[in-house]
This record gives sequence, structure tokens and C-alpha cells, in this order.
Amino acid sequence: MAKVVLAPALTRWLPSTEGHSGGELRMQLAGGSVGELLQAAFARHPSLRGYVLDEHGAVRHHVAVFIDGQCLRDKRDLGQPVQEDAELYVMQALSGG
Repeated sequence: MAKVVLAPALTRWLPSTEGHSGGELRMQLAGGSVGELLQAAFARHPSLRGYVLDEHGAVRHHVAVFIDGQCLRDKRDLGQPVQEDAELYVMQALSGG
């Protein structure tokens, strides 16, 4: 199973009813692609979907996804395969100046 890690800036939006008390959230999830892993994370924490994905199902502009330390380049292509032991790290990206 792959490891999906949600940065604290995203987990702060989880309601207390979803069983998380703040900080980074690590989950072991099954999935063969970026999209499958995200869907598995959203199944556990449905409120995160709108913070991570836009209305077209792409990763939002100000969210960064890393697969084993490599940034997901095309935020619309969630079909990118991942290894069974991969780490998917999801964080809010910084922008501006």
C-alpha cells in the first residue's frame, strides 16, 4: 500500500468529526494511480476533496502533489501510475511575492 501524506495546511480544514487532531496526516492507502490514491483519501476525509481538486477534477492551482519527491507536472492527469510502496505528499503551494 502507498503512503499518502497530507500537509498540516490542508488537515486544518478537517472537521473534528473526521478523527484528526491537527498536524500532518499519514495514511496507508491502496491505489495504482495518483487519482486512485486521492479518491481513497477523500473516502476517509470527504471534506478535503474541494480543497485539493477543482470543479473539473484537476488538482487545484495552489496545491502541489509530490510522488516520491517528484512534483506532479500535469495537475489534470491523475492517471499517472504510482508504485505500490510510493509516497504521495499533498500540500498547499505558495505563490505571490
